[in-house]
Amino acid sequence: VYENGRWSKAPGPEHDYMGFTSTAKNLYSSGHPAPRSGLVNPFGLIRSRDGGRTWDKLGLEGETDFHLLAAGWNTNAICVWNPEPSSRLKSPGLHCTVNDGFSWKRAAASGLAGKPHALAVHPDDRNLVAVATSQGLYLSRDAGQRFERIAGNGQGLAAFFDLDGVHLWYGAFSGRPTLSRLSLKDGVPISVPLPALTDDAVAYIAQNPARRLEYA
Repeated sequence: VYENGRWSKAPGPEHDYMGFTSTAKNLYSSGHPAPRSGLVNPFGLIRSRDGGRTWDKLGLEGETDFHLLAAGWNTNAICVWNPEPSSRLKSPGLHCTVNDGFSWKRAAASGLAGKPHALAVHPDDRNLVAVATSQGLYLSRDAGQRFERIAGNGQGLAAFFDLDGVHLWYGAFSGRPTLSRLSLKDGVPISVPLPALTDDAVAYIAQNPARRLEYA
């Protein structure tokens, strides 16, 4: 955890957290249990309500490890990219839940192309879903049923809805790393300067909810 200019070890077990994401009230993740924890591998979907000290099992335990997982900051709507069929998600691809995994809905994801690298869910509107793929940035306004490409400059690596609800961040690589902030109203991208990077690029984006001009 980075706080007040310092890093500290988070509470709770040292699991291998995959698809780790935060909302205003919860943490969600998938992944693998720490050695000698006695927990089933992989996790499926888990949730913490106390900052990672303890975790609740939300289903698909022992079946699925979600590397791509996103949740709405205020809605807790969750979308995952399912890697393979399971007992509850019968097909691979995009699936979403609005009740912490009690029920899932498969999204048709028509219009989406390329290998997905990142997911994002709007902080307030669960119908707005973004996917960054090897062919660019795609946006859906109907919970993943249909997508349109809104940015195509390079391989998409990161997508993040700003907590203001009106902008979408996009990290990509096209011979060089790029970072853009797009308006959801008109889709016009604004390039954001990056520090010197060589063979690296922006793969994750986070925003401080208490000081919203601060990003990582």
